[in-house]
Amino acid sequence: MSKSTPATLALSKAGVAFEVATYDYDPNAERVGLQAAEALGVDPGQVLKTLMAQVDGKPVCVIVPSDREVSMKKLAAAFGGKSAAMMKPADAERLTGFKVGGVSPFGQRRKVPTAIEDEAFALERVYINGGQRGLQVFLAPADAMAASGAIRGALVA
Repeated sequence: MSKSTPATLALSKAGVAFEVATYDYDPNAERVGLQAAEALGVDPGQVLKTLMAQVDGKPVCVIVPSDREVSMKKLAAAFGGKSAAMMKPADAERLTGFKVGGVSPFGQRRKVPTAIEDEAFALERVYINGGQRGLQVFLAPADAMAASGAIRGALVA
């Protein structure tokens, strides 16, 4: 497994301090973020999942704890929209350049508005997908926010 991905390169270019953690990705896992947390031996709330959605038909990226669900109403409101829906996996892959299960908010093919759940900022460091299935980056939430150009808000149901 290569530890150099568009995501890790983007973080390095931005001067963000991060560590890389790898685990055996299970393509049959019901919830990838929870499987990552279990494989890494950490609390699921410390592993943030990266999801691609649409607000009023426009693509957005949302980062929330792996053990929580996104509130579509709160997501739409965070971006000043009226409605939100999850993006189809094929569309997310085409837009980001990453395979589902390996989508990272860093180094996406096309930069889109991004939001991080407020709860993440209660933690000193979090895991976020590093742009490849089975690869996580471990960094401070504020650094993730700066590197992704994200806003923060209450996004979970």
